[in-house]
Amino acid sequence: MPLLTIEHVTTYRYQQSVSLGEHRIMMRPREAFDQRLLRARLDIDPQPCELRWLHDVFGNSVAIALFDKRTSQLKVASAVTLEHAPLTQQQVDVEPYARLFPFTYSSEDMPDLLRSIERNHLDPERIVDNWARGFVSNHGDTATIDLLTRIATGIQRDFTYVPRHEKGTQSPMETLRKRQGTCRDFAVLMIEAVRALGFAARFVSGYVYNPSRTEGLVGGGNTHAWVRIFLPGSGWVEFDPTNGIIGNRGLIRVAIARDPYQALPLSGTWFGLPASFLGMDVSVNVSRADPEPFSLSGHGAINSRLAGNQETNPTC
Repeated sequence: MPLLTIEHVTTYRYQQSVSLGEHRIMMRPREAFDQRLLRARLDIDPQPCELRWLHDVFGNSVAIALFDKRTSQLKVASAVTLEHAPLTQQQVDVEPYARLFPFTYSSEDMPDLLRSIERNHLDPERIVDNWARGFVSNHGDTATIDLLTRIATGIQRDFTYVPRHEKGTQSPMETLRKRQGTCRDFAVLMIEAVRALGFAARFVSGYVYNPSRTEGLVGGGNTHAWVRIFLPGSGWVEFDPTNGIIGNRGLIRVAIARDPYQALPLSGTWFGLPASFLGMDVSVNVSRADPEPFSLSGHGAINSRLAGNQETNPTC
């Protein structure tokens, strides 16, 4: 099981001192059977007068920071060490009744999956629906895994990955029209497409790394976004349409939500003159860790932005 270190630093810069409101920080990876958190450290400058942790409605770890000092810079640095167990497409096992599309989720699962099947974007012209239906075979049975794989790899093949640092996401219809977008745009498109076919899907924010030198995964250097789809027999399975990944190889989960706005790595407010905000910097570094125990006393540079009511998105 690979041992990894993740250094994520976000910095907001201001022309003059401002007052900081409450900030929500979601940088702590989720613990599960396939990723085990060994060490975690969160450094905030200026130091908050109060820092508390909670689990949100999705079970994500959220730090709430309150401040009582004015400052011209806010820096949030997260450093973690974890064990990560890559799972491949070959390890995805689907119950017999769900191996062919279409199928219906069991009566036991359906009540908890309904909100993850519900569409988030109006599509009166059925643009996304028609695009998604194009992946369903017209010549016999359609295997569930094959269908979802074709959608993920189809986005990777036919759409151009273009980093964008502005917050927010494109609508799925806009992404289909432009044939380009960020990792979060591709994730939103795939979520809406598979929901149109009746699958339960969720948005995932986290980190991506190259398990080997030859894989060339894109979306590093910042937070990354992909999709989880519920498949009976394997539960929630990762699909990364930016890189065409099925399974969690190279993907480290931090936050899971129904919609991207619920999985912001850092969000908060500040109070001051509108012209005070100068900009943000974000840096993420994922690397192999020394197998021996070590101290997380140092951080790589990582930064982020804030203005008025600020939010930071995955900006891959």
